[in-house]
Amino acid sequence: MKNPLSYQVTEFDCGPTTLLNAMSFLFRREEIPPDIIKHIMLFCLDSYNTKGEFGKNGTSQMAMMFMSNWFNQFGKVKKFPVQSEYLTGSDVYLGENSKIIYGLQQGGAVVARVMYGCWHYVLITGSDQDYVYLFDPYYRKKPFKQKNLELITDMPCLRNRKVPWELMNGTGKEPYALGPVETREATILFNRETQRKPADTIEYFI
Repeated sequence: MKNPLSYQVTEFDCGPTTLLNAMSFLFRREEIPPDIIKHIMLFCLDSYNTKGEFGKNGTSQMAMMFMSNWFNQFGKVKKFPVQSEYLTGSDVYLGENSKIIYGLQQGGAVVARVMYGCWHYVLITGSDQDYVYLFDPYYRKKPFKQKNLELITDMPCLRNRKVPWELMNGTGKEPYALGPVETREATILFNRETQRKPADTIEYFI
């Protein structure tokens, strides 16, 4: 059984919540080993704020890179069909030859670091030629003021936001922008048992 995706319970735990949501999106509840939950919570929320308070600057890029490598090693050792690829910099974009789009077309999920007032992690779960569909773990009721940025309220196991490609590709501080190219980060995750082959996917170009 697939669980509904979850919302963060503090102002800081978007990182571990989004990784947990990736597992819920890719695997049935009865398939997920407790070791995965334990290690996500153990290694995330590792950043200190300017006052030296632990965890109050969320999850670092180093922790996300570590978790990506950990998933791959765990998958090999435990024969669990998870696969991960960590992307940085110019590899993180939506467009022609985008690894993110190809990953989504193959049935993967993408943990992306975006702007949302501050750096924030969301789970991208789908796309078409104009929009990206994602689950933002930060609960919100009010509609957005930005054009074409929409709330989705009836797909709790899949998505709760509809974001234009152009907005997400932004280098500024607009909501859900990937930000400056040199600081971009994303992790593509797959369930190898349900991952579609590249030949079975449809290519999108802009």
